[in-house]
Amino acid sequence: MKIFRLNNLNELPIKLIWYIFFLSIIGLFILKSISNHHSSDLFHTPFFKQLIFFIPAIFTLLLMMLLPRYTIHKYSYLLFLFGILIVIMPFFGSPHVKTYRWLDIGLPFAIQTSEFAKVFTTLALARYLSDHTLKMKHFTSIIIPIFITLLPTLIVMNQPDLGTSIVMMAPLLPMLYWAGARPFYLFLITAPIFSMLTAFHTMTFTFWALSLGSVIILARPTLFLSVFLFFGNIFLGLLSPYAWNTLSPYQQNRILTFLNPEKDPLGVAYQIIQSKTAIGSGGLFGKGWGQGTQTHLKFLPVQESDFILSVIGEELGFVTIALVLLLMGFFIAHIVKFAFLSKDRFSSLALIGIATIFLSHVFINTAMTVGLIPVKGLPFPFISAGGSFLLTSFLMTGIVLKLSVNYSD
Repeated sequence: MKIFRLNNLNELPIKLIWYIFFLSIIGLFILKSISNHHSSDLFHTPFFKQLIFFIPAIFTLLLMMLLPRYTIHKYSYLLFLFGILIVIMPFFGSPHVKTYRWLDIGLPFAIQTSEFAKVFTTLALARYLSDHTLKMKHFTSIIIPIFITLLPTLIVMNQPDLGTSIVMMAPLLPMLYWAGARPFYLFLITAPIFSMLTAFHTMTFTFWALSLGSVIILARPTLFLSVFLFFGNIFLGLLSPYAWNTLSPYQQNRILTFLNPEKDPLGVAYQIIQSKTAIGSGGLFGKGWGQGTQTHLKFLPVQESDFILSVIGEELGFVTIALVLLLMGFFIAHIVKFAFLSKDRFSSLALIGIATIFLSHVFINTAMTVGLIPVKGLPFPFISAGGSFLLTSFLMTGIVLKLSVNYSD
């Protein structure tokens, strides 16, 4: 039995490679501008580091293109367990900036293990949903998929890394829906979140409770389940103030700043204000490559990763931001299209999960850049600096290329 297959490569959707090629070129182009004013020598600049990481990233992409599809399915559970292991390992080492997100393996750089774990979790979830004929008339049928997703998410949340944990949970609902779960059960999964968010305002919480009760009545579950779901959500809402106190001070500040950025313009809100200023000052066509004052005078923080769209907006203008979003939009739309066309259930579910991961990164990073949501610290695919995320982005693209081919191996 051959592990690598060279046949059918002509059937691969190579168009996707062109999308990531242009996105990567734009990313390197803007990282070079940032690095030109970097205090470090060339070999320690964001541009050079990103350039070096393209070597293992491209190798990973090619490896996934050569692997037979059954290998991805066969070892998805082992990869999931490996993902759990690698997100636990940083807790046994020294913290990096008071967090346990990075694993030091003796190389000049550390690895953010949660980036790989979210991919492995999606593959494991796809295998479970494809291998089991779920009886969607029973709520218990989605408990194991929730557990598969929730286990690594809780570990990552305690690193702490709220942004990555949100992305890790994001594929659950689309994949369950794709597998045929009742919309009512998907509503119940999200209900506790709404219960906790609305509990801080009496009228809003009352309206939510009435809406929740109406949905439960219309769905007509068993009496026990109805009572449990309704009063369980009410109880969670009452616990919201205690849950708020469990958040770290910086997480509370980010949420409060999002609600009122002018409250602390030189503190927590500084990032959002400088990001908006950079984009606004760039106008339609930008100030020109290397001419961004917000960028090169260091007013814009984390410019090489979290706020790289702000740098693009300032130097290359809104037109280039629109081009980047358009390329990513076509990229994600093609993945969803392949999921529709796929003849294999596992492949279809995995493609939907990967599309959701990419979409989550694009939405959160873009919305964070313009102040629509609190700062989460998530990079933009193929453009932001970051070796671990670049590797996983190419890994996911390789999986997409392999699973998009409609043949059996």
